[in-house]
Amino acid sequence: MKTFVGIDLGSTTTKAVLMDENEKVIGRGITNSRSNYDTACRVAGQEAAIDARFTLFRREFGDAEKISDQVDGFLKGLERAFRLEQFLEQVDDLEKTCIEQVKGERFSKLGDGVKLALAEVFNLLRKEAPAMYGPDATRKSDFFRDIAGSRYLALAEEVAREEKIPYDLLLNVYDKSIIAVENRPPKGELGDKFRAALKRVTEVSGSSASDLQQSVERALDIELEETFLVGTGYGRVTLPFSKEHIRSEILCHGLGAHMMYPKTRTVLDIGGQDTKGIQVDPTGIVENFQMNDRCAAGCGRYLGYIADEMNMGLHELGPLAMKSEKPARINSTCTVFAGAELRDRLALGEAREDILAGLHRAIILRAMSIISRSGGIADEFTFTGGVAKNDAAVRELKKLVFENYGEVTINIDPDSIYTGALGGAEFARRAAQGRMEGMDA
Repeated sequence: MKTFVGIDLGSTTTKAVLMDENEKVIGRGITNSRSNYDTACRVAGQEAAIDARFTLFRREFGDAEKISDQVDGFLKGLERAFRLEQFLEQVDDLEKTCIEQVKGERFSKLGDGVKLALAEVFNLLRKEAPAMYGPDATRKSDFFRDIAGSRYLALAEEVAREEKIPYDLLLNVYDKSIIAVENRPPKGELGDKFRAALKRVTEVSGSSASDLQQSVERALDIELEETFLVGTGYGRVTLPFSKEHIRSEILCHGLGAHMMYPKTRTVLDIGGQDTKGIQVDPTGIVENFQMNDRCAAGCGRYLGYIADEMNMGLHELGPLAMKSEKPARINSTCTVFAGAELRDRLALGEAREDILAGLHRAIILRAMSIISRSGGIADEFTFTGGVAKNDAAVRELKKLVFENYGEVTINIDPDSIYTGALGGAEFARRAAQGRMEGMDA
């Protein structure tokens, strides 16, 4: 099967989309960018390929919306088993890397004891792993660093106490190792991991899964040929791609929004590093645009900074801001001054939800200014980027759009964070099609 890949290398997350010859998205993948775009590109692409496999599995069972509960349960179990295989592979890599760090003066007297303690920590981590990927398990993150890190730290503290090993030594080797491991995507063949996962699932399900197993095996035999790839986004210039494989994020977001919503005329994208106001024609071609310059004020990184200042998770900001009944008036969205103003307001006793509601309004006011400079808002209007998942930001956007432009259709797709990658995949498909037409001529 020919596939066309779009990769959007953002400042905080990197996204990938796989598209087939019929312009259907068959796979999506996302990872944190890590300031290492080469690794992020490979990991996001691999995640999209994994997602594409599950799309092909579902196609083998017919209409994806009409598959039976048995098939749905089987595929969910297969995904959990696959993620477990992937996790265990990286645990092995992390253990080997940690042990390699046990050297030098700090470990001269306790080296063997530290290695034995590490072996015990990872033995416990492996024993816990199946339950972490069980049907009733909940995880706050899908990133290996987050999942493994929280349990490693807890288990290392227990083992260090029992073995009378300084905890800071176990923490030190982990800190030095995790960066190296997360910058190495899992090396094993995806097909081998899927087959190992399939074996786990069928052992649990018994003979009733044999027919389902055969369908999955047929789907695994389908080769996913990467026909053409296009890179876009903040980190696109760092990749070893020729010019024909690079497109600007403005063009990709405009085309991606058009593919999601063909009647789109105005696009607002708030990403980690920048905010873009884009005007597109009826075919998705960019006619005009504006974006913030010089700093990341009012973007995803700004919200991340606020979350750190308030000792909260980024995902918690929106829900707390939604509780506000009296938003504070924020004077600046500058990241440099935001921390000081935030601390002053908290010291004066202002409610955290009111401060956050005011911050979200200030962010959207800044975005509205950028949209205005690009040509204003025309029906339909599409909001994309990671901030589009923030309910408080969406609430303020809808208010301000209505106040300034009246009734306008506002589109927000659940997969809006993939808009740039989607546009890149379509540019890849068109480029490959143009090549083939040129060969025919």
